[in-house]
Amino acid sequence: MFVRLSYLLLLFCCTSIANENNIKQHYQFASIEYLFEQEVGRVVLPQIYLQLGIDIDITPLPGNRAQYVVNSGSFDGEIMRIWSYGDENSTSLRVPTPYYYLETMAFVRTDSGIKITQAEDLKQFRVGRVRGVKHTNNITVGLSDIYDLNSTQLMFELLMQKKIDVALTNTLDGQVIIKRNKFDHIEPMKKPLAKLALYHYIHKKNKVLIPLVDQQIRDLSETDELKSLINQAENYVITQHMSASHN
Repeated sequence: MFVRLSYLLLLFCCTSIANENNIKQHYQFASIEYLFEQEVGRVVLPQIYLQLGIDIDITPLPGNRAQYVVNSGSFDGEIMRIWSYGDENSTSLRVPTPYYYLETMAFVRTDSGIKITQAEDLKQFRVGRVRGVKHTNNITVGLSDIYDLNSTQLMFELLMQKKIDVALTNTLDGQVIIKRNKFDHIEPMKKPLAKLALYHYIHKKNKVLIPLVDQQIRDLSETDELKSLINQAENYVITQHMSASHN
């Protein structure tokens, strides 16, 4: 009874905050489909908004499509992108404080003998990346032998078939796909090519949200509650992926 009452008081307080700032009670955001970090964000971000008394829906889409629906104003923002995304999309405003991160990692076949220690090393290889993902797009600028795929799984399948030499994705994303599909002959390099913070982006029509969401992220970070939410979300997403591999 006490727990229920406490929850209702929190919800009332948070709803009051939203009402005082003339903020809608519901928003629609886009995420990029099939990527581990985005799936973690789909778990974490609704909990951040809930503490503000706001309900959100998140629709997974291909990367380029997600960018389009937000820039057109038909969606209210994207759940997470890297810093440079905001520089390239003037209609999307960055919430200043990041709430997650990713690593740009090169994955190769274990029998390939390929060693990638810096972005320059990619020039001599056939490189796969997931279509519409900014961090892998940025690190492959100027390369000619690039293969854009719709998912990490498809990219790793091409790597196993020796149709590409290197696959680029977030470290955790790649590791989960390896475990789920038993791609035992694929391995990451020892170090990522980059480590990038991930930011929530909001369409400029909803800019009133930015200081509220930013403050909430900072408050959660200071108490380690954000870290706890992320750990729980990562474990949940990994469990979901592994369960799917047995179906």
